[in-house]
Amino acid sequence: MFARDIGIDLGTANVLIHVKGRGIVLNEPSVVAIDRNNNKVLAVGEEARRMVGRTPGNIVAIRPLKDGVIADFDVTEAMLKHFINKLNVKGFLSKPRILICCPTNVTSVEQKAIREAAEKSGGKKIYLEEEPKVAAIGAGMDIFQPSGNMVVDIGGGTTDVAVLSMGDIVTSSSIKMAGDTFDNEILQYIKREYKLLIGERTSENIKTTIGTVFPGSRSEEMEIRGRDMVSGLPRTITVRSEEIEQALREPVSIIVQAAKSVLERTPPELSADIIDRGVILTGGGALLHGIDTLLAEELKVPVLIAENPMDCVAIGTGMMLDNIDKLPKRRLG
Repeated sequence: MFARDIGIDLGTANVLIHVKGRGIVLNEPSVVAIDRNNNKVLAVGEEARRMVGRTPGNIVAIRPLKDGVIADFDVTEAMLKHFINKLNVKGFLSKPRILICCPTNVTSVEQKAIREAAEKSGGKKIYLEEEPKVAAIGAGMDIFQPSGNMVVDIGGGTTDVAVLSMGDIVTSSSIKMAGDTFDNEILQYIKREYKLLIGERTSENIKTTIGTVFPGSRSEEMEIRGRDMVSGLPRTITVRSEEIEQALREPVSIIVQAAKSVLERTPPELSADIIDRGVILTGGGALLHGIDTLLAEELKVPVLIAENPMDCVAIGTGMMLDNIDKLPKRRLG
């Protein structure tokens, strides 16, 4: 029995793993619960996520990746080991080849950390690829032709914007402004306007249930519960879509700005292709209500949401693994 190649989308919010021949076999939150008293890992993934904000003092739920890069090396390694062992992909005779995706602006030190974590968790050869490139392939774009393709990948910790041609990135930008920032902005808005403290999970829930970023495109409301900052007691309030649009205006405008600056730096021939083909949105942030309409209006080009935006990077790793021998031996780092 030989080991199977695996592709990993090592995200700030979620880890997705694609196993050759089996498709996406794992999609779990990038969270690890640790007992502070003895530094033992208690739970990883979905099980650990359920503990966020609900544990006694000695148990902490850590998100080892911050803004798309490794913030806590040992915990990342423990998390990868746990997920890879769970998959049962190691052979008796061989170790799997692993392809991992990272944001476009990771430093060589960060690349080395990612590579080491993967090697220690049981990989034989480690390939690193840039996220927007893999997302574009996973979204079904043919980036190996001499024509311009533009992708905006809005993840949990970073947003990657890239124009690709001939199988490589022509211009790109990576900003630390994505899903997590949106959640935090909503949390701060509720705190400021209503003097109510809510948790991360509640703010994420608000974002997906009634949130929008395009003015006037949605008018729904929802009841949320939190702790009153004045009395310290639980309280219920009602928030509306319009308020969430207001709360998210600033972070979203930064993403729009990043996309504009990438377009401004793109060679004119490729810009013409993008006007024809449009921009593809991938990542969990692509599901944010109204983001496609807003970008289309601001960039003056058609904007389309990929078919399974959350899975694009993982699907892309699978496609690249199938052609791993044809990939240029440009192993980063």
